[in-house]
Amino acid sequence: MAHMEDILDLYQRPYDAKRPMVCMDEKPVQLIKETRCPLPLKSGEVPRYDYEYERNGTAVNFIFSAPLVGWRKIKVRKQRTKKDWAEEMKEVLAIDFPEAEKVIVVCDNLNTHNIGSFYEAFEPAEARRLVKRLEIHYTPKHGSWLNIAEIEISILSRECLDRRIPDIETLSRETRSWERQRNAIKKPVDWRFKTEDARIKLKRLYPQF
Repeated sequence: MAHMEDILDLYQRPYDAKRPMVCMDEKPVQLIKETRCPLPLKSGEVPRYDYEYERNGTAVNFIFSAPLVGWRKIKVRKQRTKKDWAEEMKEVLAIDFPEAEKVIVVCDNLNTHNIGSFYEAFEPAEARRLVKRLEIHYTPKHGSWLNIAEIEISILSRECLDRRIPDIETLSRETRSWERQRNAIKKPVDWRFKTEDARIKLKRLYPQF
């Protein structure tokens, strides 16, 4: 409950360019190659392809979203280690929000999502410099739905990942295209579930006194 209310109160803050809020999450993807060429697509028909396929490894989509300004970013990596996460977070700080005093990050409590990851990826002085520009807020252990990045994952899955993608290069190209289209719209997220609502609708989960 404490983590939930912390996140819900955070979502009610107005946008602050010096302290922007960024929600992040990861989406594993199974890469699948065709064993036979699909039939040529004709107007008015759905795609037709053979039921057989070849597994071609996996990849991970790192998804970042600044919901108050309608910005999101997708980065594809082969894996999601502590070093991968730290490197992606450094890019958010150095390239995406270089002028921010602090970046407020919302993420789940996966063991890679902690400040110790920076010390495994960078020299101590650099790691500490990056950590000092972060303010991390964790969603509850079984409450990942509270992460607005989950909304972007849902849309990405429906609009981009709902087909066979053969390799990491294709995945990177397709997700970049999706990212550009979404950012062109600049549609923010209107989060309406508040702490006051949680105390009513989720009353059964709170301790009773």
